[in-house]
Amino acid sequence: MRVGVASSCFTGVPYSQSAGSPEGAARRLRALVTFGAAMWMRSRRENEAGGREIADLAALADGSLAPERRAALEARVAASSELAERLAEQQRAVTLARSAAAEVEAPEAVRARIEAQRLVRRVRVPRRSLLIAAAATAVLALAIGLAVFSSGTSGQRFHAALAATDLVPGASGEARLTKTAAGWRIELDATGLPRLAGGRFYEAWLRNAAGVLVPIGTFNEGPKVTLWAGVSPKVFTTLTVTREQADGDQTSSGEKVLVGTVNTGG
Repeated sequence: MRVGVASSCFTGVPYSQSAGSPEGAARRLRALVTFGAAMWMRSRRENEAGGREIADLAALADGSLAPERRAALEARVAASSELAERLAEQQRAVTLARSAAAEVEAPEAVRARIEAQRLVRRVRVPRRSLLIAAAATAVLALAIGLAVFSSGTSGQRFHAALAATDLVPGASGEARLTKTAAGWRIELDATGLPRLAGGRFYEAWLRNAAGVLVPIGTFNEGPKVTLWAGVSPKVFTTLTVTREQADGDQTSSGEKVLVGTVNTGG
C-alpha cells in the first residue's frame, strides 16, 4: 500500500486497485511522459528567456539597446540585485573590450576601408531610386550631347531657285542646302529635264566669284536628287546643272540647263 501511495504522489495518477493491471500501467506511463515533456518545455522556456535577458543586458551595457526597451529593462535592474550584478559584469566586459581595441591600432588602409563602408551604409539609397537617378542622368547627358552636336555642326539651311536656259526651256528647279557634320546636303527638285542615259548624265556644280567650279554630284533625271558638297555655299554661291558625257574629261562641258544663286540671307 505504501508503494502505491508513493507512486501516486510522483505521477499524479490516483492509485487504484487496477494500478497493477496492464491498463493501469499504461495510464501511469502516459502520465510519466506528459510530466517529462512539461518539465522539458519549462526548462527550455527558462533557458530562452535567460538568453534573451543576457542579450538585452549586453545591449544596455554597450548603449545599443533600443530606446523603447531601455526604460523597462532599467526598471527591472533597479528592482533586482541579481540583474544589477549581471549588468555590472556586462559593463566590465564592454570596458575591457574597448580598452583592448584602443591599444591595438589597425593599419591605415584597413581603417579607411572600414570607415568608407560605414559611410556607404549610412547613406544607402534604395536600388530603385539609384536606377531612376542613373537613367535620368543618362538622358540628360544625351540631350546635352545632341544639343552641342547640333549647334556646332548643323542647323544652317539655305535655298536656291534654279531657272532654265535655252538648252531646256521648260525646265525649272529649286534646291535646299542643309549643313551637316559630313558636309552640305543639297536636295535638288528638278522638273522638265529629260532622262539622260547611254553614258550621258547631268552634273551639278557650285561656283565661287572667281569662277572656280566644284562638282557636287551626278544624276540621270529628277525630280528628287540628293547631292553633297564639301565647300560652303556662303562662298560658292552659284549652283548650276550641266549636261555631261562620260568621255574621260572631268571638266564642265559648259552645257548649262539650270542656273541659280544660293540665298544665304546676306
